[in-house]
Amino acid sequence: MERTGRPRPVRAAPTPRANPVVRTCVGCRSRDDRSALLRVVAVASDAGDTLVLTPDPHHRLPGRGAWLHPVAACLDRAVRRRAFSRALHTGTGVDHAVLARWVESHEQQLR
Repeated sequence: MERTGRPRPVRAAPTPRANPVVRTCVGCRSRDDRSALLRVVAVASDAGDTLVLTPDPHHRLPGRGAWLHPVAACLDRAVRRRAFSRALHTGTGVDHAVLARWVESHEQQLR
């Protein structure tokens, strides 16, 4: 392919977003900074018959994640609305007992 001698157009650098790490809580549906929310993933149980909601505070577990304020009110609202099944695309119910224990212990540490 021959060059025509014309200079290539210079592309402008992408403009930084105002706040690129904003996520939505599946419980209260409010937007907040990623650092204020807990990432939750669905992991197969040991028996393999159910999915268990697992807290991922370090944002390292593989798979689709849902974001939640680590407070009992948001967890209760998300469970009542079945928001985790929709957000994680599981199609079936999920066990939230492990997540409930983690949120409870997190709230006690903050007191």
